[in-house]
Amino acid sequence: MDIHWYPGHMAKTRRIIKENLRLVDVVLEIVDARAPKSTHIPDIRDLIGSKKLLVVMNKADLADEEITGRWASFFAENGMDSLSVDSRRRIGFKKLNELVKELSGKIKRPIRGIVLGVPNVGKSSFINQIAGRKGAKTGNKPGITRGKMWLKAGDKFELLDTPGILWPKIEEEAVGLKLAFLGCIKEELLNVEEISLKLIGFLMRRFPETLAARYGVKSGENPPAILEQIAQNRGFMAAGGKADTFRAAKTLLKEFQEGKLGRISLEEPGEEGGFWEGL
Repeated sequence: MDIHWYPGHMAKTRRIIKENLRLVDVVLEIVDARAPKSTHIPDIRDLIGSKKLLVVMNKADLADEEITGRWASFFAENGMDSLSVDSRRRIGFKKLNELVKELSGKIKRPIRGIVLGVPNVGKSSFINQIAGRKGAKTGNKPGITRGKMWLKAGDKFELLDTPGILWPKIEEEAVGLKLAFLGCIKEELLNVEEISLKLIGFLMRRFPETLAARYGVKSGENPPAILEQIAQNRGFMAAGGKADTFRAAKTLLKEFQEGKLGRISLEEPGEEGGFWEGL
């Protein structure tokens, strides 16, 4: 899976980050708790230099809680601060408040942070919770945020939001698949049915009961047959009475992204290949 996506606004975002790093005290990288490694910006250290980094595992309510805990331990073992949050219900923000309080004891002015992350990891929802108001536009499509925006988050904290960024080329197929599953890559750049078949393959191997429970499909079938079953069971029919597998594929991906298939993590610390081999 060879994905190229580096539009002009992403190059501009990198310039904005570098131009404003001197103004900030801490970098908050938002990742999706279901895939903290794959949604992590691989060259972030080159991007931010020696600035303090806090990894925020957002959408923790959609991930396996035990695996998220193991990711927190993994980050700690590698000398990185992290926290897991549910931005929709404002859960898990206590650690961030503690960090701000700790930094504010050393800096007299308000603490300034910059928020980074790939598209669709929930940066705007996170910022809205911090700011306590609808200060940043939110949406479920990658790339909705544009330009530069400072937001006050109380008397002691200010945040700089940035548009989502990706690295110039996604070379690892497993990483590309997980980004596609999570909606981080524009749908227009993907073969939606092909991606949905990959997701079905993953779920069949790791969480086969979720497909049966959500869509009433029979176990033991191959991914194309299951996608067709989903279309039939949902009443998605195309011309000529054929199953509308494209609509079924879009529905599957959307419902997975929204957590309607359950709390599913796509990767674990130290995982090499594993269930992603052969997909």
